[in-house]
Amino acid sequence: LLLVLVYEVHVYTGAKLGAETDSNVFINLIGTRGDTGKRKLHRSKNNNVKFRHGQMDIFCIKAVSLGDLEKVLISHDGAGPGNGWFLDKIVIKQKEGKEAQEVAFPCNRWLDEYQDDGKTERELTVNTQQWRVQVKTDGDSPEPQECKRTLVIYGSKGKSDELLLSPQTPGYVCFLPRATDEFIVETGDLGDVYKIRVSCDDVPGFEGWHLKSFHLEELHTKQELNFDCKCWLSLNREDKELVKEFPAVNEDQKTLPVYKYVVSVHIGDRWGAETFANVYITLYGKRGDTGVRKLHTSLAEGRKFQRNKVDSFLVEAVSLSHLQKVVIGHDKEGYGAGMYLKMVTVKESQDSDKEWVFPWWNWLDTHLGLCETVCEIVTVGRRLISSPKLPEINMKSSGLWIMDIAGSDLSNEEDPICLSFIFYGNLSCKKLPLQVTGKAIQFKDELADIGSISKVQVTGPHSELKQPWHLDLLHMKHTGTKEEMYLAFDCWFNPNEDKCVELPALYADQEPLPVVEYAIHLHTGHLKKADATGEAYLCIQGEKSDSGKRWLNSRNSLITFARGQVDVFKIKAVYLGKLNQVLVGFKSLKKDEWFLEKIVVKEVFYTFSAHVFVHNDWINKCSKKDFVEVAIPLKETSVTSLLTKDFDIKSKGRWQMWVHCTQVPEDVPDIQVVVFGRKGKSPAQEVQNLNDNPFLLTVGDIGDITKVSFVLSGPCLGRGVKLHKLRLKDLDTKQELGFHTETQWLFGEDGSETVTELAAVRPDKPPLRGVLYSISVHTGTLPASGTHADVFITVFGEQGDSCKRRLRHSNFERGQVCISEMRAVDLGQLSKVLVEHHNIGYGAGWYLDQIVIRESGKADGQYAFLCQQWLDSGVGDAQTERMLK
Repeated sequence: LLLVLVYEVHVYTGAKLGAETDSNVFINLIGTRGDTGKRKLHRSKNNNVKFRHGQMDIFCIKAVSLGDLEKVLISHDGAGPGNGWFLDKIVIKQKEGKEAQEVAFPCNRWLDEYQDDGKTERELTVNTQQWRVQVKTDGDSPEPQECKRTLVIYGSKGKSDELLLSPQTPGYVCFLPRATDEFIVETGDLGDVYKIRVSCDDVPGFEGWHLKSFHLEELHTKQELNFDCKCWLSLNREDKELVKEFPAVNEDQKTLPVYKYVVSVHIGDRWGAETFANVYITLYGKRGDTGVRKLHTSLAEGRKFQRNKVDSFLVEAVSLSHLQKVVIGHDKEGYGAGMYLKMVTVKESQDSDKEWVFPWWNWLDTHLGLCETVCEIVTVGRRLISSPKLPEINMKSSGLWIMDIAGSDLSNEEDPICLSFIFYGNLSCKKLPLQVTGKAIQFKDELADIGSISKVQVTGPHSELKQPWHLDLLHMKHTGTKEEMYLAFDCWFNPNEDKCVELPALYADQEPLPVVEYAIHLHTGHLKKADATGEAYLCIQGEKSDSGKRWLNSRNSLITFARGQVDVFKIKAVYLGKLNQVLVGFKSLKKDEWFLEKIVVKEVFYTFSAHVFVHNDWINKCSKKDFVEVAIPLKETSVTSLLTKDFDIKSKGRWQMWVHCTQVPEDVPDIQVVVFGRKGKSPAQEVQNLNDNPFLLTVGDIGDITKVSFVLSGPCLGRGVKLHKLRLKDLDTKQELGFHTETQWLFGEDGSETVTELAAVRPDKPPLRGVLYSISVHTGTLPASGTHADVFITVFGEQGDSCKRRLRHSNFERGQVCISEMRAVDLGQLSKVLVEHHNIGYGAGWYLDQIVIRESGKADGQYAFLCQQWLDSGVGDAQTERMLK
């Protein structure tokens, strides 16, 4: 039964000018067992008038025991004149049994809608720290602009939230040249402060901020910290950065170094792998994080984040110690925003000879892969950046691997941990049993005859374990080849657990295999007595390697496979390649028989494939000691589409289009756009602007979009229009399509064309290729067969049509063959041609013999379209257009 206690609340009003209040004050005490609810502080036990300047008031609150007090919510209603209130602190005293408790909740802030941050309610926590922050701006800093500036403080016990540096007095202008601005900020208990991070928002027209220094003073302990900054936060000066970190300078501890981390983003070799979105990254280490950083200036030339390209960026931060993970994502902006990320690598500086490796091998896309645009990637370790250059005589792998294991500390008196390290090579594998004592252990082995190491697996513990043990790192170095790698296992081995973890080998200049999660679905049959209880293990075998023996039951316990049931297990293994068989081991103390129908193994993360291994048989009775092991070969593999996300809403054919062009002539005639799909094409619609403002296209039910054609409605331009961006977005499904616009001109660089086509880039299939068609027009030999009229042609194929094109010839003389070229997105097999002329001028009538079309540069595969008729308004059927098949 919980006791009803009396909580004595001591409220300290501050000694600042105007600190007192006449408002009604309310409090809520919150502890581990609940809270008191909002209570009004009615009558001070020790003063006639409460909440006066510099005064302490005592109030009593009766409540069922709250357990340990954690926080206090204090507020006022703003009633009465001079309602603002400066609260110094609240101290709560209570006695439960013989134990007296006194808890202090510092505040030292205004509860005033016109002062500080304008709040009249505060949440006070036990371990709150308050800091006076003084910021000096340099004399040559520009006049301040509207721009959010924030501070994050890092300490040994954690970090603060983003602290907004905003004026405490409305209308006051901060960060003027040569000014010193002061702010009061509140944090949890941070411990020993070791760095701060200062950042500015990226707002249009922001000229920058020349920051001179930061001074921090903790108001209760009077601890002071100075940060000599002297740097620009600007995208136009110095490092072109809006985020800066500064280490604490302290006599008691060593100042941490500041590194310019080189972050390399490796884009995969897939269709649609590239992105034009803004990409952001956060690096995490044993000593904090970098905060979110935008990757804006690549060290590599050319457009960043393109297919099969590596872009490197500098991220300046106070040393993070050993890196542990990265979080990378994009803002979904820009056409074709999704990207296929192979991996991220990070080194401490441009001169470093080693780099941390973060493999991903997946999409960051709203519609592909995991359908996420942000991912967290844990490091697999550290590797050399380039292979050791050795004389030819030393290139043989004679020598030893020296291996150092680092883990959590164990006193030597304790029983050692027995683990097995299994080294897989391209020829065979080798198992090394090890007894780990102390914090680190070194062992040596030639690892002869296994070939080049592909992965390392650790299993165990194989002995009784009294307490959990953490495996940090395996450092391997070869005395002969000088190859070196650090495998970051970063995992716990717990008592009564059979653990199996593995990581890929990390060689310089070789892409590490990813660690894949396999979901294993065991289907027990529906037959009578199909179920069984016992111990079971499983081993998946693939073309690259095998998973090793993975136990399905925990140590000292049995597993039951129930009749008609599907049991699902998940294991992580270095990518095994194409799977070919599964080994299943089973032992039953009761001599149960188990009817195993099939096993389905799914690669959850990468290729979304399901591998089916059909057994449809009993796993026989056996002795109590021995396992029965069966090998089940692969029956079939099914691969689900990469487009895994089902659209809840069906497309209504309404798309937004963005077109961004430069070098546009002032008198450019109307431009029409036609969108082609697998099931048809849209009507021609006007391009409403060329300056990157979105406009609506209604395309109808045309199926998956394959290409877009821009058609000039007037005469040819004197010069081309430079196209920088083309993007389409479905308003209903939110699907986005991109188009390759590099070196792309609308209507030809010289402006001599009337149609330009671009193929849609879809992540799941390659775009249609661009083709240069050669068109030979054969005029007949009858008298007056030639024409001086403008001739137009539309070519039809299995993948759409070319839109109406004017043939680039001023006359088609009797008996002559005129050859023109036409650029178009691949039309597939050609089926027909529509030919026409505008019937203007003397003798416009024309006798066309045939048209022959082939791909330029190809000798074979031409299409002949016979006509052998007049196109003449005064002859025969008086038609000036003909459809030729």
